[in-house]
Amino acid sequence: MSIIAGSYERFIWGFKLKPTKHDAESQTLTLSPLFSYPSHISPITTVACSGPAAASGGSDDTIHLYDLPSASSLGSLLDHNHAASITALSFYTPSSLSFPRNLISAAADGSVAIFDTDPFVLLKSFRPHKKAVNDLAIHPSGKLALAVYRDEFFAMLNLVRGKRSFCCRLGHEASLVKFDPSGERFYMVVSNKVGVHQSEDAKLLLELENPSRKRILCATPGESGTLFTGGEDRAITAWDTNSGKLAYSIEDAHPARIKGIVVLTRNDSDGSLEDPYLIGSASSDGIIRVWDVRMAAKENTKPLAETNTKSRLTCLAGSALKSMRRPQIGKQEPQKVDEEHEDSE
Repeated sequence: MSIIAGSYERFIWGFKLKPTKHDAESQTLTLSPLFSYPSHISPITTVACSGPAAASGGSDDTIHLYDLPSASSLGSLLDHNHAASITALSFYTPSSLSFPRNLISAAADGSVAIFDTDPFVLLKSFRPHKKAVNDLAIHPSGKLALAVYRDEFFAMLNLVRGKRSFCCRLGHEASLVKFDPSGERFYMVVSNKVGVHQSEDAKLLLELENPSRKRILCATPGESGTLFTGGEDRAITAWDTNSGKLAYSIEDAHPARIKGIVVLTRNDSDGSLEDPYLIGSASSDGIIRVWDVRMAAKENTKPLAETNTKSRLTCLAGSALKSMRRPQIGKQEPQKVDEEHEDSE
Protein backbone atom coordinates (compact mmCIF):
# COMPACT_ATOMS: atom_id res chain seq x y z
CA MET A 1 0.00 0.00 0.00
CA SER A 2 1.12 3.53 -0.74
CA ILE A 3 0.19 6.97 0.58
CA ILE A 4 0.77 10.29 -1.15
CA ALA A 5 0.34 13.74 0.34
CA GLY A 6 0.52 17.24 -1.08
CA SER A 7 1.86 20.25 0.74
CA TYR A 8 1.64 24.02 0.81
CA GLU A 9 5.39 24.09 0.16
CA ARG A 10 4.87 22.61 -3.37
CA PHE A 11 6.24 19.14 -2.48
CA ILE A 12 4.51 15.84 -3.16
CA TRP A 13 5.34 13.14 -0.62
CA GLY A 14 5.09 9.41 -1.29
CA PHE A 15 5.32 6.61 1.30
CA LYS A 16 5.01 2.84 1.19
CA LEU A 17 3.30 1.12 4.11
CA LYS A 18 5.34 -1.92 5.17
CA PRO A 19 4.73 -4.43 7.98
CA THR A 20 7.60 -4.57 10.48
CA LYS A 21 6.03 -6.83 13.11
CA HIS A 22 2.98 -9.07 12.97
CA ASP A 23 2.05 -11.66 15.57
CA ALA A 24 -1.08 -12.88 17.28
CA GLU A 25 -1.28 -9.83 19.52
CA SER A 26 0.12 -6.89 17.62
CA GLN A 27 1.14 -5.46 14.28
CA THR A 28 3.62 -2.69 13.64
CA LEU A 29 3.83 -0.84 10.37
CA THR A 30 6.36 1.56 8.90
CA LEU A 31 5.81 4.42 6.45
CA SER A 32 8.92 4.15 4.28
CA PRO A 33 9.70 7.12 2.01
CA LEU A 34 9.15 6.50 -1.71
CA PHE A 35 9.80 9.98 -3.06
CA SER A 36 9.46 13.70 -2.48
CA TYR A 37 9.37 16.07 -5.44
CA PRO A 38 8.96 19.85 -5.70
CA SER A 39 6.52 19.11 -8.51
CA HIS A 40 4.64 22.39 -8.55
CA ILE A 41 5.63 26.04 -8.43
CA SER A 42 2.84 26.89 -5.97
CA PRO A 43 0.88 24.99 -3.28
CA ILE A 44 -0.54 21.54 -4.07
CA THR A 45 -4.31 21.58 -3.63
CA THR A 46 -5.39 18.01 -4.43
CA VAL A 47 -3.99 14.49 -4.93
CA ALA A 48 -5.40 11.19 -6.20
CA CYS A 49 -4.07 7.69 -6.79
CA SER A 50 -5.26 4.30 -8.00
CA GLY A 51 -3.16 1.20 -8.61
CA PRO A 52 0.31 2.32 -9.75
CA ALA A 53 -0.81 5.78 -10.89
CA ALA A 54 -0.86 8.97 -8.81
CA ALA A 55 -1.61 12.58 -9.68
CA SER A 56 -1.36 15.98 -8.03
CA GLY A 57 -2.99 19.29 -8.89
CA GLY A 58 -1.89 22.71 -7.77
CA SER A 59 -2.71 26.37 -7.72
CA ASP A 60 -0.14 26.69 -10.55
CA ASP A 61 -2.86 25.39 -12.91
CA THR A 62 -1.04 22.10 -13.63
CA ILE A 63 -1.47 18.35 -13.06
CA HIS A 64 1.56 16.14 -12.44
CA LEU A 65 1.70 12.34 -12.74
CA TYR A 66 3.70 9.75 -10.79
CA ASP A 67 4.47 6.05 -11.11
CA LEU A 68 4.31 4.53 -7.62
CA PRO A 69 6.15 1.19 -8.19
CA SER A 70 9.22 2.95 -9.62
CA ALA A 71 8.80 6.00 -7.32
CA SER A 72 9.26 8.29 -10.31
CA SER A 73 7.77 11.51 -11.60
CA LEU A 74 6.29 11.28 -15.11
CA GLY A 75 5.89 14.97 -15.82
CA SER A 76 2.82 17.11 -16.31
CA LEU A 77 -0.47 16.86 -18.21
CA LEU A 78 -1.82 19.45 -20.60
CA ASP A 79 -5.06 20.16 -18.84
CA HIS A 80 -7.53 23.02 -18.67
CA ASN A 81 -7.00 25.61 -21.37
CA HIS A 82 -8.28 28.18 -18.90
CA ALA A 83 -5.60 29.36 -16.50
CA ALA A 84 -7.07 28.22 -13.19
CA SER A 85 -6.06 26.32 -10.06
CA ILE A 86 -6.79 22.59 -10.04
CA THR A 87 -9.25 22.06 -7.19
CA ALA A 88 -10.20 18.36 -7.46
CA LEU A 89 -8.78 15.14 -8.94
CA SER A 90 -10.36 11.70 -9.02
CA PHE A 91 -9.45 8.43 -10.76
CA TYR A 92 -12.13 6.12 -12.11
CA THR A 93 -11.17 2.44 -11.81
CA PRO A 94 -13.79 -0.20 -12.75
CA SER A 95 -14.10 -3.02 -10.23
CA SER A 96 -12.87 -5.50 -12.87
CA LEU A 97 -9.59 -3.61 -13.45
CA SER A 98 -6.47 -2.94 -11.39
CA PHE A 99 -5.44 0.10 -13.44
CA PRO A 100 -7.54 3.29 -13.64
CA ARG A 101 -9.48 3.95 -16.84
CA ASN A 102 -9.93 7.71 -16.45
CA LEU A 103 -8.69 10.71 -14.52
CA ILE A 104 -11.18 13.52 -13.95
CA SER A 105 -10.02 16.99 -12.92
CA ALA A 106 -11.88 20.14 -11.92
CA ALA A 107 -10.65 23.71 -11.68
CA ALA A 108 -11.30 27.09 -10.13
CA ASP A 109 -12.79 28.44 -13.37
CA GLY A 110 -15.54 25.79 -13.29
CA SER A 111 -14.03 23.63 -16.04
CA VAL A 112 -13.84 19.84 -15.91
CA ALA A 113 -11.40 17.67 -17.90
CA ILE A 114 -11.69 13.96 -18.68
CA PHE A 115 -8.46 12.06 -19.41
CA ASP A 116 -7.88 8.56 -20.71
CA THR A 117 -5.18 6.83 -18.66
CA ASP A 118 -3.72 4.33 -21.17
CA PRO A 119 -1.91 6.47 -22.12
CA PHE A 120 -2.76 9.75 -20.37
CA VAL A 121 -4.39 11.94 -23.02
CA LEU A 122 -7.16 14.53 -22.83
CA LEU A 123 -10.49 13.21 -24.12
CA LYS A 124 -12.80 16.10 -23.29
CA SER A 125 -12.73 19.44 -21.53
CA PHE A 126 -15.93 21.33 -20.79
CA ARG A 127 -17.23 24.04 -18.48
CA PRO A 128 -20.53 23.01 -16.85
CA HIS A 129 -20.57 26.04 -14.52
CA LYS A 130 -18.79 29.41 -14.39
CA LYS A 131 -17.58 29.35 -10.78
CA ALA A 132 -14.92 27.40 -8.88
CA VAL A 133 -15.40 23.70 -8.18
CA ASN A 134 -14.89 22.80 -4.50
CA ASP A 135 -15.04 19.03 -4.96
CA LEU A 136 -16.02 16.37 -7.47
CA ALA A 137 -17.11 12.73 -7.02
CA ILE A 138 -17.34 10.00 -9.67
CA HIS A 139 -20.17 7.43 -9.52
CA PRO A 140 -18.94 3.79 -9.35
CA SER A 141 -20.37 3.28 -12.86
CA GLY A 142 -18.01 5.93 -14.24
CA LYS A 143 -20.88 7.44 -16.24
CA LEU A 144 -21.64 10.48 -14.11
CA ALA A 145 -20.11 12.76 -11.51
CA LEU A 146 -21.32 15.21 -8.91
CA ALA A 147 -19.73 18.62 -8.38
CA VAL A 148 -20.17 21.27 -5.69
CA TYR A 149 -19.24 24.88 -6.30
CA ARG A 150 -18.03 27.88 -4.35
CA ASP A 151 -21.14 29.88 -5.24
CA GLU A 152 -23.46 27.35 -3.50
CA PHE A 153 -24.34 25.42 -6.69
CA PHE A 154 -24.59 21.66 -7.09
CA ALA A 155 -24.37 19.88 -10.46
CA MET A 156 -24.64 16.43 -11.99
CA LEU A 157 -22.27 15.82 -14.93
CA ASN A 158 -22.66 13.31 -17.75
CA LEU A 159 -19.12 11.98 -18.21
CA VAL A 160 -20.05 9.92 -21.29
CA ARG A 161 -21.21 12.95 -23.26
CA GLY A 162 -19.04 15.48 -21.45
CA LYS A 163 -21.82 17.88 -20.51
CA ARG A 164 -23.94 19.01 -17.57
CA SER A 165 -27.13 17.08 -16.85
CA PHE A 166 -28.50 19.08 -13.92
CA CYS A 167 -27.64 22.12 -11.82
CA CYS A 168 -29.29 23.86 -8.87
CA ARG A 169 -28.52 26.31 -6.09
CA LEU A 170 -28.23 24.73 -2.63
CA GLY A 171 -28.55 27.88 -0.54
CA HIS A 172 -25.28 27.04 1.23
CA GLU A 173 -21.75 26.25 0.11
CA ALA A 174 -20.84 22.56 0.14
CA SER A 175 -17.11 21.90 0.48
CA LEU A 176 -17.07 18.13 -0.17
CA VAL A 177 -19.11 15.54 -2.06
CA LYS A 178 -18.48 11.76 -1.96
CA PHE A 179 -20.27 8.70 -3.33
CA ASP A 180 -20.89 5.65 -1.17
CA PRO A 181 -19.03 2.62 -2.68
CA SER A 182 -22.39 1.17 -3.75
CA GLY A 183 -23.29 4.35 -5.64
CA GLU A 184 -26.77 4.31 -4.11
CA ARG A 185 -26.07 7.29 -1.84
CA PHE A 186 -23.80 10.29 -1.72
CA TYR A 187 -22.54 12.52 1.09
CA MET A 188 -22.33 16.30 0.99
CA VAL A 189 -20.39 18.29 3.61
CA VAL A 190 -21.47 21.80 4.61
CA SER A 191 -19.32 23.29 7.38
CA ASN A 192 -19.76 20.92 10.39
CA LYS A 193 -22.62 18.86 8.91
CA VAL A 194 -22.88 15.92 6.50
CA GLY A 195 -26.00 15.37 4.42
CA VAL A 196 -26.70 11.77 3.38
CA HIS A 197 -28.56 11.79 0.05
CA GLN A 198 -30.20 9.21 -2.15
CA SER A 199 -28.39 9.14 -5.50
CA GLU A 200 -31.47 8.49 -7.61
CA ASP A 201 -33.21 11.78 -6.81
CA ALA A 202 -30.78 13.58 -4.42
CA LYS A 203 -33.36 13.27 -1.62
CA LEU A 204 -31.93 14.09 1.82
CA LEU A 205 -32.18 10.93 3.94
CA LEU A 206 -30.57 12.23 7.10
CA GLU A 207 -28.11 14.81 8.41
CA LEU A 208 -25.09 14.22 10.62
CA GLU A 209 -23.68 16.99 12.80
CA ASN A 210 -20.17 17.03 14.18
CA PRO A 211 -20.53 16.99 18.02
CA SER A 212 -17.67 19.49 18.36
CA ARG A 213 -19.50 21.89 15.99
CA LYS A 214 -16.18 22.47 14.24
CA ARG A 215 -15.72 22.34 10.47
CA ILE A 216 -15.23 19.06 8.64
CA LEU A 217 -12.29 19.41 6.25
CA CYS A 218 -12.00 15.90 4.79
CA ALA A 219 -14.14 12.79 4.40
CA THR A 220 -13.84 9.30 2.92
CA PRO A 221 -16.47 6.53 2.65
CA GLY A 222 -15.80 3.08 4.10
CA GLU A 223 -17.68 -0.18 3.76
CA SER A 224 -21.25 -0.92 4.91
CA GLY A 225 -22.34 2.69 5.15
CA THR A 226 -19.43 3.92 7.27
CA LEU A 227 -18.17 7.45 6.64
CA PHE A 228 -14.92 8.75 8.13
CA THR A 229 -14.44 12.48 8.67
CA GLY A 230 -11.69 14.72 10.03
CA GLY A 231 -11.25 18.43 10.47
CA GLU A 232 -10.67 21.30 12.83
CA ASP A 233 -11.45 19.26 15.96
CA ARG A 234 -8.36 17.06 15.29
CA ALA A 235 -10.46 13.89 15.70
CA ILE A 236 -11.17 11.03 13.31
CA THR A 237 -14.90 10.36 13.44
CA ALA A 238 -16.66 7.29 12.05
CA TRP A 239 -20.35 7.65 11.24
CA ASP A 240 -22.92 4.92 10.69
CA THR A 241 -24.83 6.55 7.86
CA ASN A 242 -27.50 3.84 7.95
CA SER A 243 -28.66 4.79 11.45
CA GLY A 244 -27.37 8.37 11.44
CA LYS A 245 -25.39 7.75 14.62
CA LEU A 246 -21.77 8.34 15.53
CA ALA A 247 -20.10 4.92 15.50
CA TYR A 248 -16.83 5.83 17.22
CA SER A 249 -14.20 8.55 17.35
CA ILE A 250 -10.43 8.76 17.80
CA GLU A 251 -10.08 11.93 19.84
CA ASP A 252 -6.91 14.02 19.47
CA ALA A 253 -5.82 11.85 16.54
CA HIS A 254 -3.46 14.67 15.52
CA PRO A 255 -1.97 17.72 17.24
CA ALA A 256 -3.32 19.98 14.45
CA ARG A 257 -6.36 20.07 12.18
CA ILE A 258 -6.79 17.05 9.91
CA LYS A 259 -6.58 17.91 6.19
CA GLY A 260 -6.78 14.43 4.63
CA ILE A 261 -8.20 10.99 5.37
CA VAL A 262 -8.16 7.81 3.26
CA VAL A 263 -9.28 4.17 3.60
CA LEU A 264 -6.28 1.89 2.92
CA THR A 265 -7.53 -1.65 3.49
CA ARG A 266 -7.73 -3.78 0.37
CA ASN A 267 -11.23 -4.64 -0.75
CA ASP A 268 -10.38 -7.11 -3.54
CA SER A 269 -11.30 -10.80 -3.66
CA ASP A 270 -7.83 -12.05 -2.75
CA GLY A 271 -7.53 -9.82 0.34
CA SER A 272 -7.25 -11.66 3.63
CA LEU A 273 -10.15 -11.37 6.03
CA GLU A 274 -7.56 -10.96 8.76
CA ASP A 275 -6.21 -7.74 7.28
CA PRO A 276 -6.70 -4.88 9.72
CA TYR A 277 -9.09 -2.15 8.69
CA LEU A 278 -6.60 0.60 7.99
CA ILE A 279 -7.14 4.29 7.44
CA GLY A 280 -4.56 7.02 6.92
CA SER A 281 -4.79 10.61 8.09
CA ALA A 282 -2.72 13.75 7.56
CA SER A 283 -2.64 17.00 9.52
CA SER A 284 -1.64 20.53 8.63
CA ASP A 285 1.52 20.28 10.77
CA GLY A 286 3.00 17.63 8.45
CA ILE A 287 2.21 14.43 10.34
CA ILE A 288 0.81 11.35 8.58
CA ARG A 289 -0.58 8.50 10.68
CA VAL A 290 -2.06 5.07 9.94
CA TRP A 291 -4.70 3.56 12.20
CA ASP A 292 -6.40 0.21 12.74
CA VAL A 293 -9.92 1.41 13.40
CA ARG A 294 -10.82 -1.83 15.19
CA MET A 295 -8.80 -0.35 18.05
CA ALA A 296 -10.79 2.90 18.06
CA ALA A 297 -13.06 1.79 20.89
CA LYS A 298 -10.09 1.36 23.21
CA GLU A 299 -8.74 4.17 25.35
CA ASN A 300 -5.52 5.86 24.25
CA THR A 301 -5.69 4.50 20.73
CA LYS A 302 -2.26 4.70 19.13
CA PRO A 303 -1.37 4.77 15.42
CA LEU A 304 0.24 1.74 13.82
CA ALA A 305 2.60 3.95 11.82
CA GLU A 306 3.61 7.60 11.76
CA THR A 307 5.88 9.93 9.84
CA ASN A 308 6.53 13.66 9.92
CA THR A 309 7.07 15.46 6.62
CA LYS A 310 7.75 18.74 8.44
CA SER A 311 5.64 20.55 5.88
CA ARG A 312 2.14 22.00 5.82
CA LEU A 313 0.11 19.17 4.34
CA THR A 314 -3.01 20.03 2.35
CA CYS A 315 -4.33 16.69 0.98
CA LEU A 316 -3.94 12.90 1.14
CA ALA A 317 -4.63 9.84 -1.05
CA GLY A 318 -3.81 6.12 -0.94
CA SER A 319 -3.44 3.11 -3.23
CA ALA A 320 -3.34 -0.66 -2.74
CA LEU A 321 -0.96 -1.00 -5.74
CA LYS A 322 -2.78 -3.90 -7.40
CA SER A 323 -1.20 -3.28 -10.81
CA MET A 324 2.44 -3.00 -11.81
CA ARG A 325 1.70 -1.42 -15.21
CA ARG A 326 3.63 1.79 -15.68
CA PRO A 327 1.52 4.89 -16.47
CA GLN A 328 2.35 6.62 -19.76
CA ILE A 329 1.69 10.13 -20.99
CA GLY A 330 0.39 10.36 -24.56
CA LYS A 331 1.91 12.59 -27.23
CA GLN A 332 -1.24 13.89 -28.90
CA GLU A 333 -2.37 17.49 -28.56
CA PRO A 334 -5.32 18.09 -26.24
CA GLN A 335 -8.69 19.16 -27.58
CA LYS A 336 -9.88 22.68 -26.97
CA VAL A 337 -12.39 23.49 -24.27
CA ASP A 338 -15.92 23.50 -25.58
CA GLU A 339 -16.98 27.12 -25.28
CA GLU A 340 -20.64 26.27 -25.95
CA HIS A 341 -21.32 25.41 -22.33
CA GLU A 342 -24.70 25.97 -20.74
CA ASP A 343 -25.25 28.94 -18.48
CA SER A 344 -25.56 27.91 -14.86
CA GLU A 345 -27.95 30.51 -13.64
